[in-house]
Amino acid sequence: MTRVYNFSAGPAALPEPVLSRAAAEMLDWHGSGMGVMEMSHRGREFGEILAHAEARLRELLAIPSSFKVLFMQGGAIAENAIVPLNLSRGGVTDHVITGLWSIKTHKEAQRYCEARVVASNEAPGERNHTALVPPAQWRLSPDAAYVHLCSNETINGLETHELPDLKALGSDAPLVIDCSSHILSRAIDWSRVGLAYGGAQKNIGPSGLTLVIVREDLLGHALPVCPSAFDYATVAANGSMYNTPPTWAIYIAGLVFDWIADQGGVAALEQRNIAKARLLYEAIDASGGWYVNRVAPGARSRMNVPFFLKDERLNDAFLAEANERGLVQLKGHKSVGGMRASIYNAMPLEGVQALVTHMREFAARHG
Repeated sequence: MTRVYNFSAGPAALPEPVLSRAAAEMLDWHGSGMGVMEMSHRGREFGEILAHAEARLRELLAIPSSFKVLFMQGGAIAENAIVPLNLSRGGVTDHVITGLWSIKTHKEAQRYCEARVVASNEAPGERNHTALVPPAQWRLSPDAAYVHLCSNETINGLETHELPDLKALGSDAPLVIDCSSHILSRAIDWSRVGLAYGGAQKNIGPSGLTLVIVREDLLGHALPVCPSAFDYATVAANGSMYNTPPTWAIYIAGLVFDWIADQGGVAALEQRNIAKARLLYEAIDASGGWYVNRVAPGARSRMNVPFFLKDERLNDAFLAEANERGLVQLKGHKSVGGMRASIYNAMPLEGVQALVTHMREFAARHG
């Protein structure tokens, strides 16, 4: 079987060594005589898997001991409700609009608290979500329970490469980041973050698992209406096993964490990601307008690269010819159109090189 280069935004490609190891252990995990999907989450075997996954994640991201790591379910969309249920105290929350995902987050938070937009890159009648509002221009609320930022917008292709220092901006509120699509692609400055969350299906593993990394002092403030299974304090007190966790997804995540360590850790992968993104953006910018990325250079995502053909009547032909070359899942999100190449950790440099070759040859044939 020939493996394709899968540019899907999520569920996304997994490292081949991870898939091979999971296949080898499918019927018998470490001599237990059973596969991971068959194990009791209360048993010794899965307890080892869970403990290893958390320890390896803490090591890779240098997570301080003052933070709890929670393995939850529901994806980032569920966290759009779970975060305000736990942290808002029914009061005011601040939201930075950077793209379509942060719009969804703000809309959901309005169900549980007074969710204020303190900065937005959306303007009527203009091209929206193509640049980031500098933190110095955010209109932060003095009484906000937290400030929410989607630090990488998967659909629009914007990334906040340096997290804001809210204290320097005069705010004591904790920063909450949705880092679903860049987690483990770069380091996180935990001195600037109160809570980080993300769905696993982009850079970590299969869909079904959600990671929440939360500072301990933020626990214990859930609204009375918060379901017990979504109360961070309850989840933390029960070691992420208040209810049955997504055991298979946690196992695969642990294998991915091992793979990242084998690659040299997050710092090494960040350099690879910079090289991959640079190669693709340079190809777009050097195409003479044949391909266009509309995002301001300083805000361009390393993980999700949207681009548009000068003649969009050729979109179907571009995708069909890409598929023939084993370059799949390049169609842009339905709300934006065009193309999108998601080049997460598991995408090798060779995949980006193959895409760039296709882009150049396609332009030469149809130009």
